[in-house]
Amino acid sequence: MSPLTASARRFRAAHHGPRPLVLPNVWDAVSARVFAGAGFGALATSSGAVAGALGYADGQRTPAAEMFAAITRITRSVDVPVTADIEAGYGLAPGELAGRLADAGVVGCNLEDSDPVTRELADPGRQADYLTAVHTAAGEALVINARVDVFVRPRPEGGGDAVEEAVERARRYLEAGADCCYPILAPVEALPALVADIGGPVNAMARPGGPSIAELTATGVARITFGSSLHQRATEELTAVARALHAEA
Repeated sequence: MSPLTASARRFRAAHHGPRPLVLPNVWDAVSARVFAGAGFGALATSSGAVAGALGYADGQRTPAAEMFAAITRITRSVDVPVTADIEAGYGLAPGELAGRLADAGVVGCNLEDSDPVTRELADPGRQADYLTAVHTAAGEALVINARVDVFVRPRPEGGGDAVEEAVERARRYLEAGADCCYPILAPVEALPALVADIGGPVNAMARPGGPSIAELTATGVARITFGSSLHQRATEELTAVARALHAEA
């Protein structure tokens, strides 16, 4: 068994309790070392934060080569497992995507089920097929977190209940080979029902002004991430420092 596969197995097992897996979202080698040094046993990247650090807007506007290079620098800088937010896959075929992720040294990835540019939700059947193909190509060496975007994308008039659609999509994605599902920005009051009805690990987002880690833990979620909010907080702190220095100049 390769070291990457062994690490991915341990990372996958951490999605099954007894407490949620809390994954700070990092954006470069420095931030990764900071959070690993604080004691976190695994990290995630944020596509929006990495894009911002590279000078791009979020929404799959970063060239794939630059994104994977940045992810590789992060994994090489720490001794803990890293899972990567790779948006909708950058248009890469499943085999190539799996290969690039392996080359980058990550144990997992996020794949979202909407178009980052048009914001249209993907057909769930086609998305499930794509997840199956990525899973087949990567095998046990990749823990797939399937993002479910029904709470953040426009839905057709009369499209039914968002929670019911999220459950349906998440179940299909888990059956297709995903290890966890991520109904991003689902209302906290909906999380207990999502956890109960999906029947597999669920990722929730902690964000400023939202539920605390303790409150999210109480809903039964298996994994907690932060999106680009940590990068935003760091940028706000740096902005305050810059303004203070300028005032003294």
